Amino acid sequence: MRIAMVSEHASPLAVLGGADAGGQNVHVAALSLALAERGHSVEVYTRRDGPEPERVALGPGVEVIHVPAGPAEPIPKDELLPYMPAFGEWLANRWAEDAPDVVHAHFWMSGVACEHARRTVSFPFAQTFHALGIVKRRHQHDQDTSPAERLQLEAGLAVGADAVIATATDEVRELLAIGAKAASLHVVPCGVDLDLFPGTPDGERWWRHERGRILSLGRLVERKGVATVITALSRLDLPEVELVVAGGPAGSFDDDPEVRRLRAEAERQSVADRVRLIGPVRREEIPGLLGSADVVVCTPWYEPFGIVPLEAMACGRAVIGSAVGGLLDTVVDGVTGIQVPPRDPDRLADVLRDLLADDERREALGRAGAERVARNYTWAKVAADTEQVYQRIAAPVTIGRKR
Repeated sequence: MRIAMVSEHASPLAVLGGADAGGQNVHVAALSLALAERGHSVEVYTRRDGPEPERVALGPGVEVIHVPAGPAEPIPKDELLPYMPAFGEWLANRWAEDAPDVVHAHFWMSGVACEHARRTVSFPFAQTFHALGIVKRRHQHDQDTSPAERLQLEAGLAVGADAVIATATDEVRELLAIGAKAASLHVVPCGVDLDLFPGTPDGERWWRHERGRILSLGRLVERKGVATVITALSRLDLPEVELVVAGGPAGSFDDDPEVRRLRAEAERQSVADRVRLIGPVRREEIPGLLGSADVVVCTPWYEPFGIVPLEAMACGRAVIGSAVGGLLDTVVDGVTGIQVPPRDPDRLADVLRDLLADDERREALGRAGAERVARNYTWAKVAADTEQVYQRIAAPVTIGRKR
């Protein structure tokens, strides 16, 4: 099949760690490459935000197409909605003579662009939201900077798409609540690159002090719950344990508001000497960083999926995760990790204290996690399951067609 991925703000070529660059970028890149390995031709359409050329090869069988919609400069994703009609019109013009066999939109604004294109061009259409506005608003209230139209537009996409691919079972409940048809819903999780992440606890590790190490890895935004981990550290009464926080913007790191807020929190909790914010880490270095940790903590307020727990499990690390969203699927409580309530530093401190004192249990959790990832979360399996969804919605003549 000729497959078009539309990812309006999350380019698979982006440097990870900034406010709008994280799991979706990884998902789109890895899924596209895995589908190409299955013999499909994939084009990823993302908004041009700089001087990059129109077409850039991502890997064998995958090209990234930069769409001229709005100024060619970085724009926060919550300000991109006005440019989606132009994005959709550009797609429609490109596909007018020869539409893709399947179009897969990632994030709601990509879906809006595709709906604009569908006004003049017919194509099978799958939607993955990666995050739902109704959930974001529930947790962030007046701090939610999403466009006011988001909830209404998402509900329309949930009803109008030929297939809606959720990344976690918890998302299905939310999608049904906004009107999605049960017959159109499918659950296909994110995956892990086992060529990069070793699948065992024996991979190369970063150097570390003799003290115990707790690791928090990901974008530095308030909802990721890093402040909860800092507070829990202050209540451990284990002065030999450090917290390493990886992530954040590549430039002007020290001036970032969330970096300043977390450093102030560490000072307030009297653990600033044991909290190290190390900034963004190159993707190829993440397995070594994960392998250096005794425990990897992921305690977001909410999380549509969450790739970091899977990557930590692939490296054989014990994981503590909030009992929310996608982590309800990936972290099997008491088997591959421990689930804790979000925003509960006391419970988190209790679990950390127990795990840090029990080498045998941490190792058992890590082994079980690595086995679970290898069995259920490879990109090859994710691509095969996604392909099955495509085949359900694609025109029958598409399947097996030679080009």
